[in-house]
Amino acid sequence: MSNKKQVHTMRQAIRWGDMDAFGHVNNTVYFRYMESGRIAFLEQAAGDLEIKGEGPVIVTAYCNFIRQLKYPGEIEIRTFAGPAGRSSFEVTHEIRMVDADGNADVVAAEGGGKVVWIDFAAEKSVPLPARVREMLPVG
Repeated sequence: MSNKKQVHTMRQAIRWGDMDAFGHVNNTVYFRYMESGRIAFLEQAAGDLEIKGEGPVIVTAYCNFIRQLKYPGEIEIRTFAGPAGRSSFEVTHEIRMVDADGNADVVAAEGGGKVVWIDFAAEKSVPLPARVREMLPVG
């Protein structure tokens, strides 16, 4: 994503239950961390995301694992968005480890996907709401 804008930052604790038998955060949990950042951004941009009428779905998702995360610890999830299409936009995330001094300089994973706004009943894409479009960078 060439023209991206940081749209949200949040921190959360790594939970003991996030780890697997190998003693590190399970790879599937990274997608939950990215989901947390994406949903927090969308709620900030569009308000409550109750399932009624229309809303966001993710149609692609990927993650590049760079460093292991372990319990106990804290992470920072930085969310970036790309320019709006008619009904969609790209979103990327950086999952960063928070050190003892509270700095989040080390990237543990990078990932993202494509968000499409849909009419749930019709199961078809619809134009992005203006309130979401306003939060995105200009193409």
